[in-house]
Amino acid sequence: MLMSKSVKFSKNFYLERMKTDKNRCGFCDETDKKRIRTLQNMRFLKWHKSRFFPISRSRRDEFKHTAFIGIGGNIGNVQKRFDALFRYFASAPSVYALKTSPILQNPPFGYLKQNDFFNAVMVVQTSMSAQRLLKFLLHAEKIFGRERSFKNAPRTLDLDIIFFDTANFMQKNIIIPHPKWQERLSVLLPLYMIERE
Repeated sequence: MLMSKSVKFSKNFYLERMKTDKNRCGFCDETDKKRIRTLQNMRFLKWHKSRFFPISRSRRDEFKHTAFIGIGGNIGNVQKRFDALFRYFASAPSVYALKTSPILQNPPFGYLKQNDFFNAVMVVQTSMSAQRLLKFLLHAEKIFGRERSFKNAPRTLDLDIIFFDTANFMQKNIIIPHPKWQERLSVLLPLYMIERE
């Protein structure tokens, strides 16, 4: 069942979430931050900035929910597309982009014969339910040219709900928290960057 109360930022929000499921998480002890800092120094990882990544804005009281959105893509000018996505969110009355991470450039996984991916995390406030937010994100993917040709295929834009308030639930087309967020550097490192601010 969804909790309607908005979640306030915590420096350790994502670490707390990780520690609720230690069997699935490889970064679940007190050295979490040290390990992630070590991962950041790996040569195949690069950080980028753009007009709206990173950014931090003041909270707005009129929105009920807080969600963490994973953003990715590897076709065309992805950084420019991320900025366009931020503007698209800004034009939507039911979504408010609160905070974004820097953009992480990292190797693909699954299907390896493709360009590096660019990934970031955006924290949004919203008046929509998780299901309606998912529909909104899927629509945004289509607007930005997303095509689903095969699993782990190259893509213009990929949007995933990582967290939605403190909700934990599983339905046919949505699982909260995202079932594989703890396994992906493309999520963990932007989360670390966004939470350390």
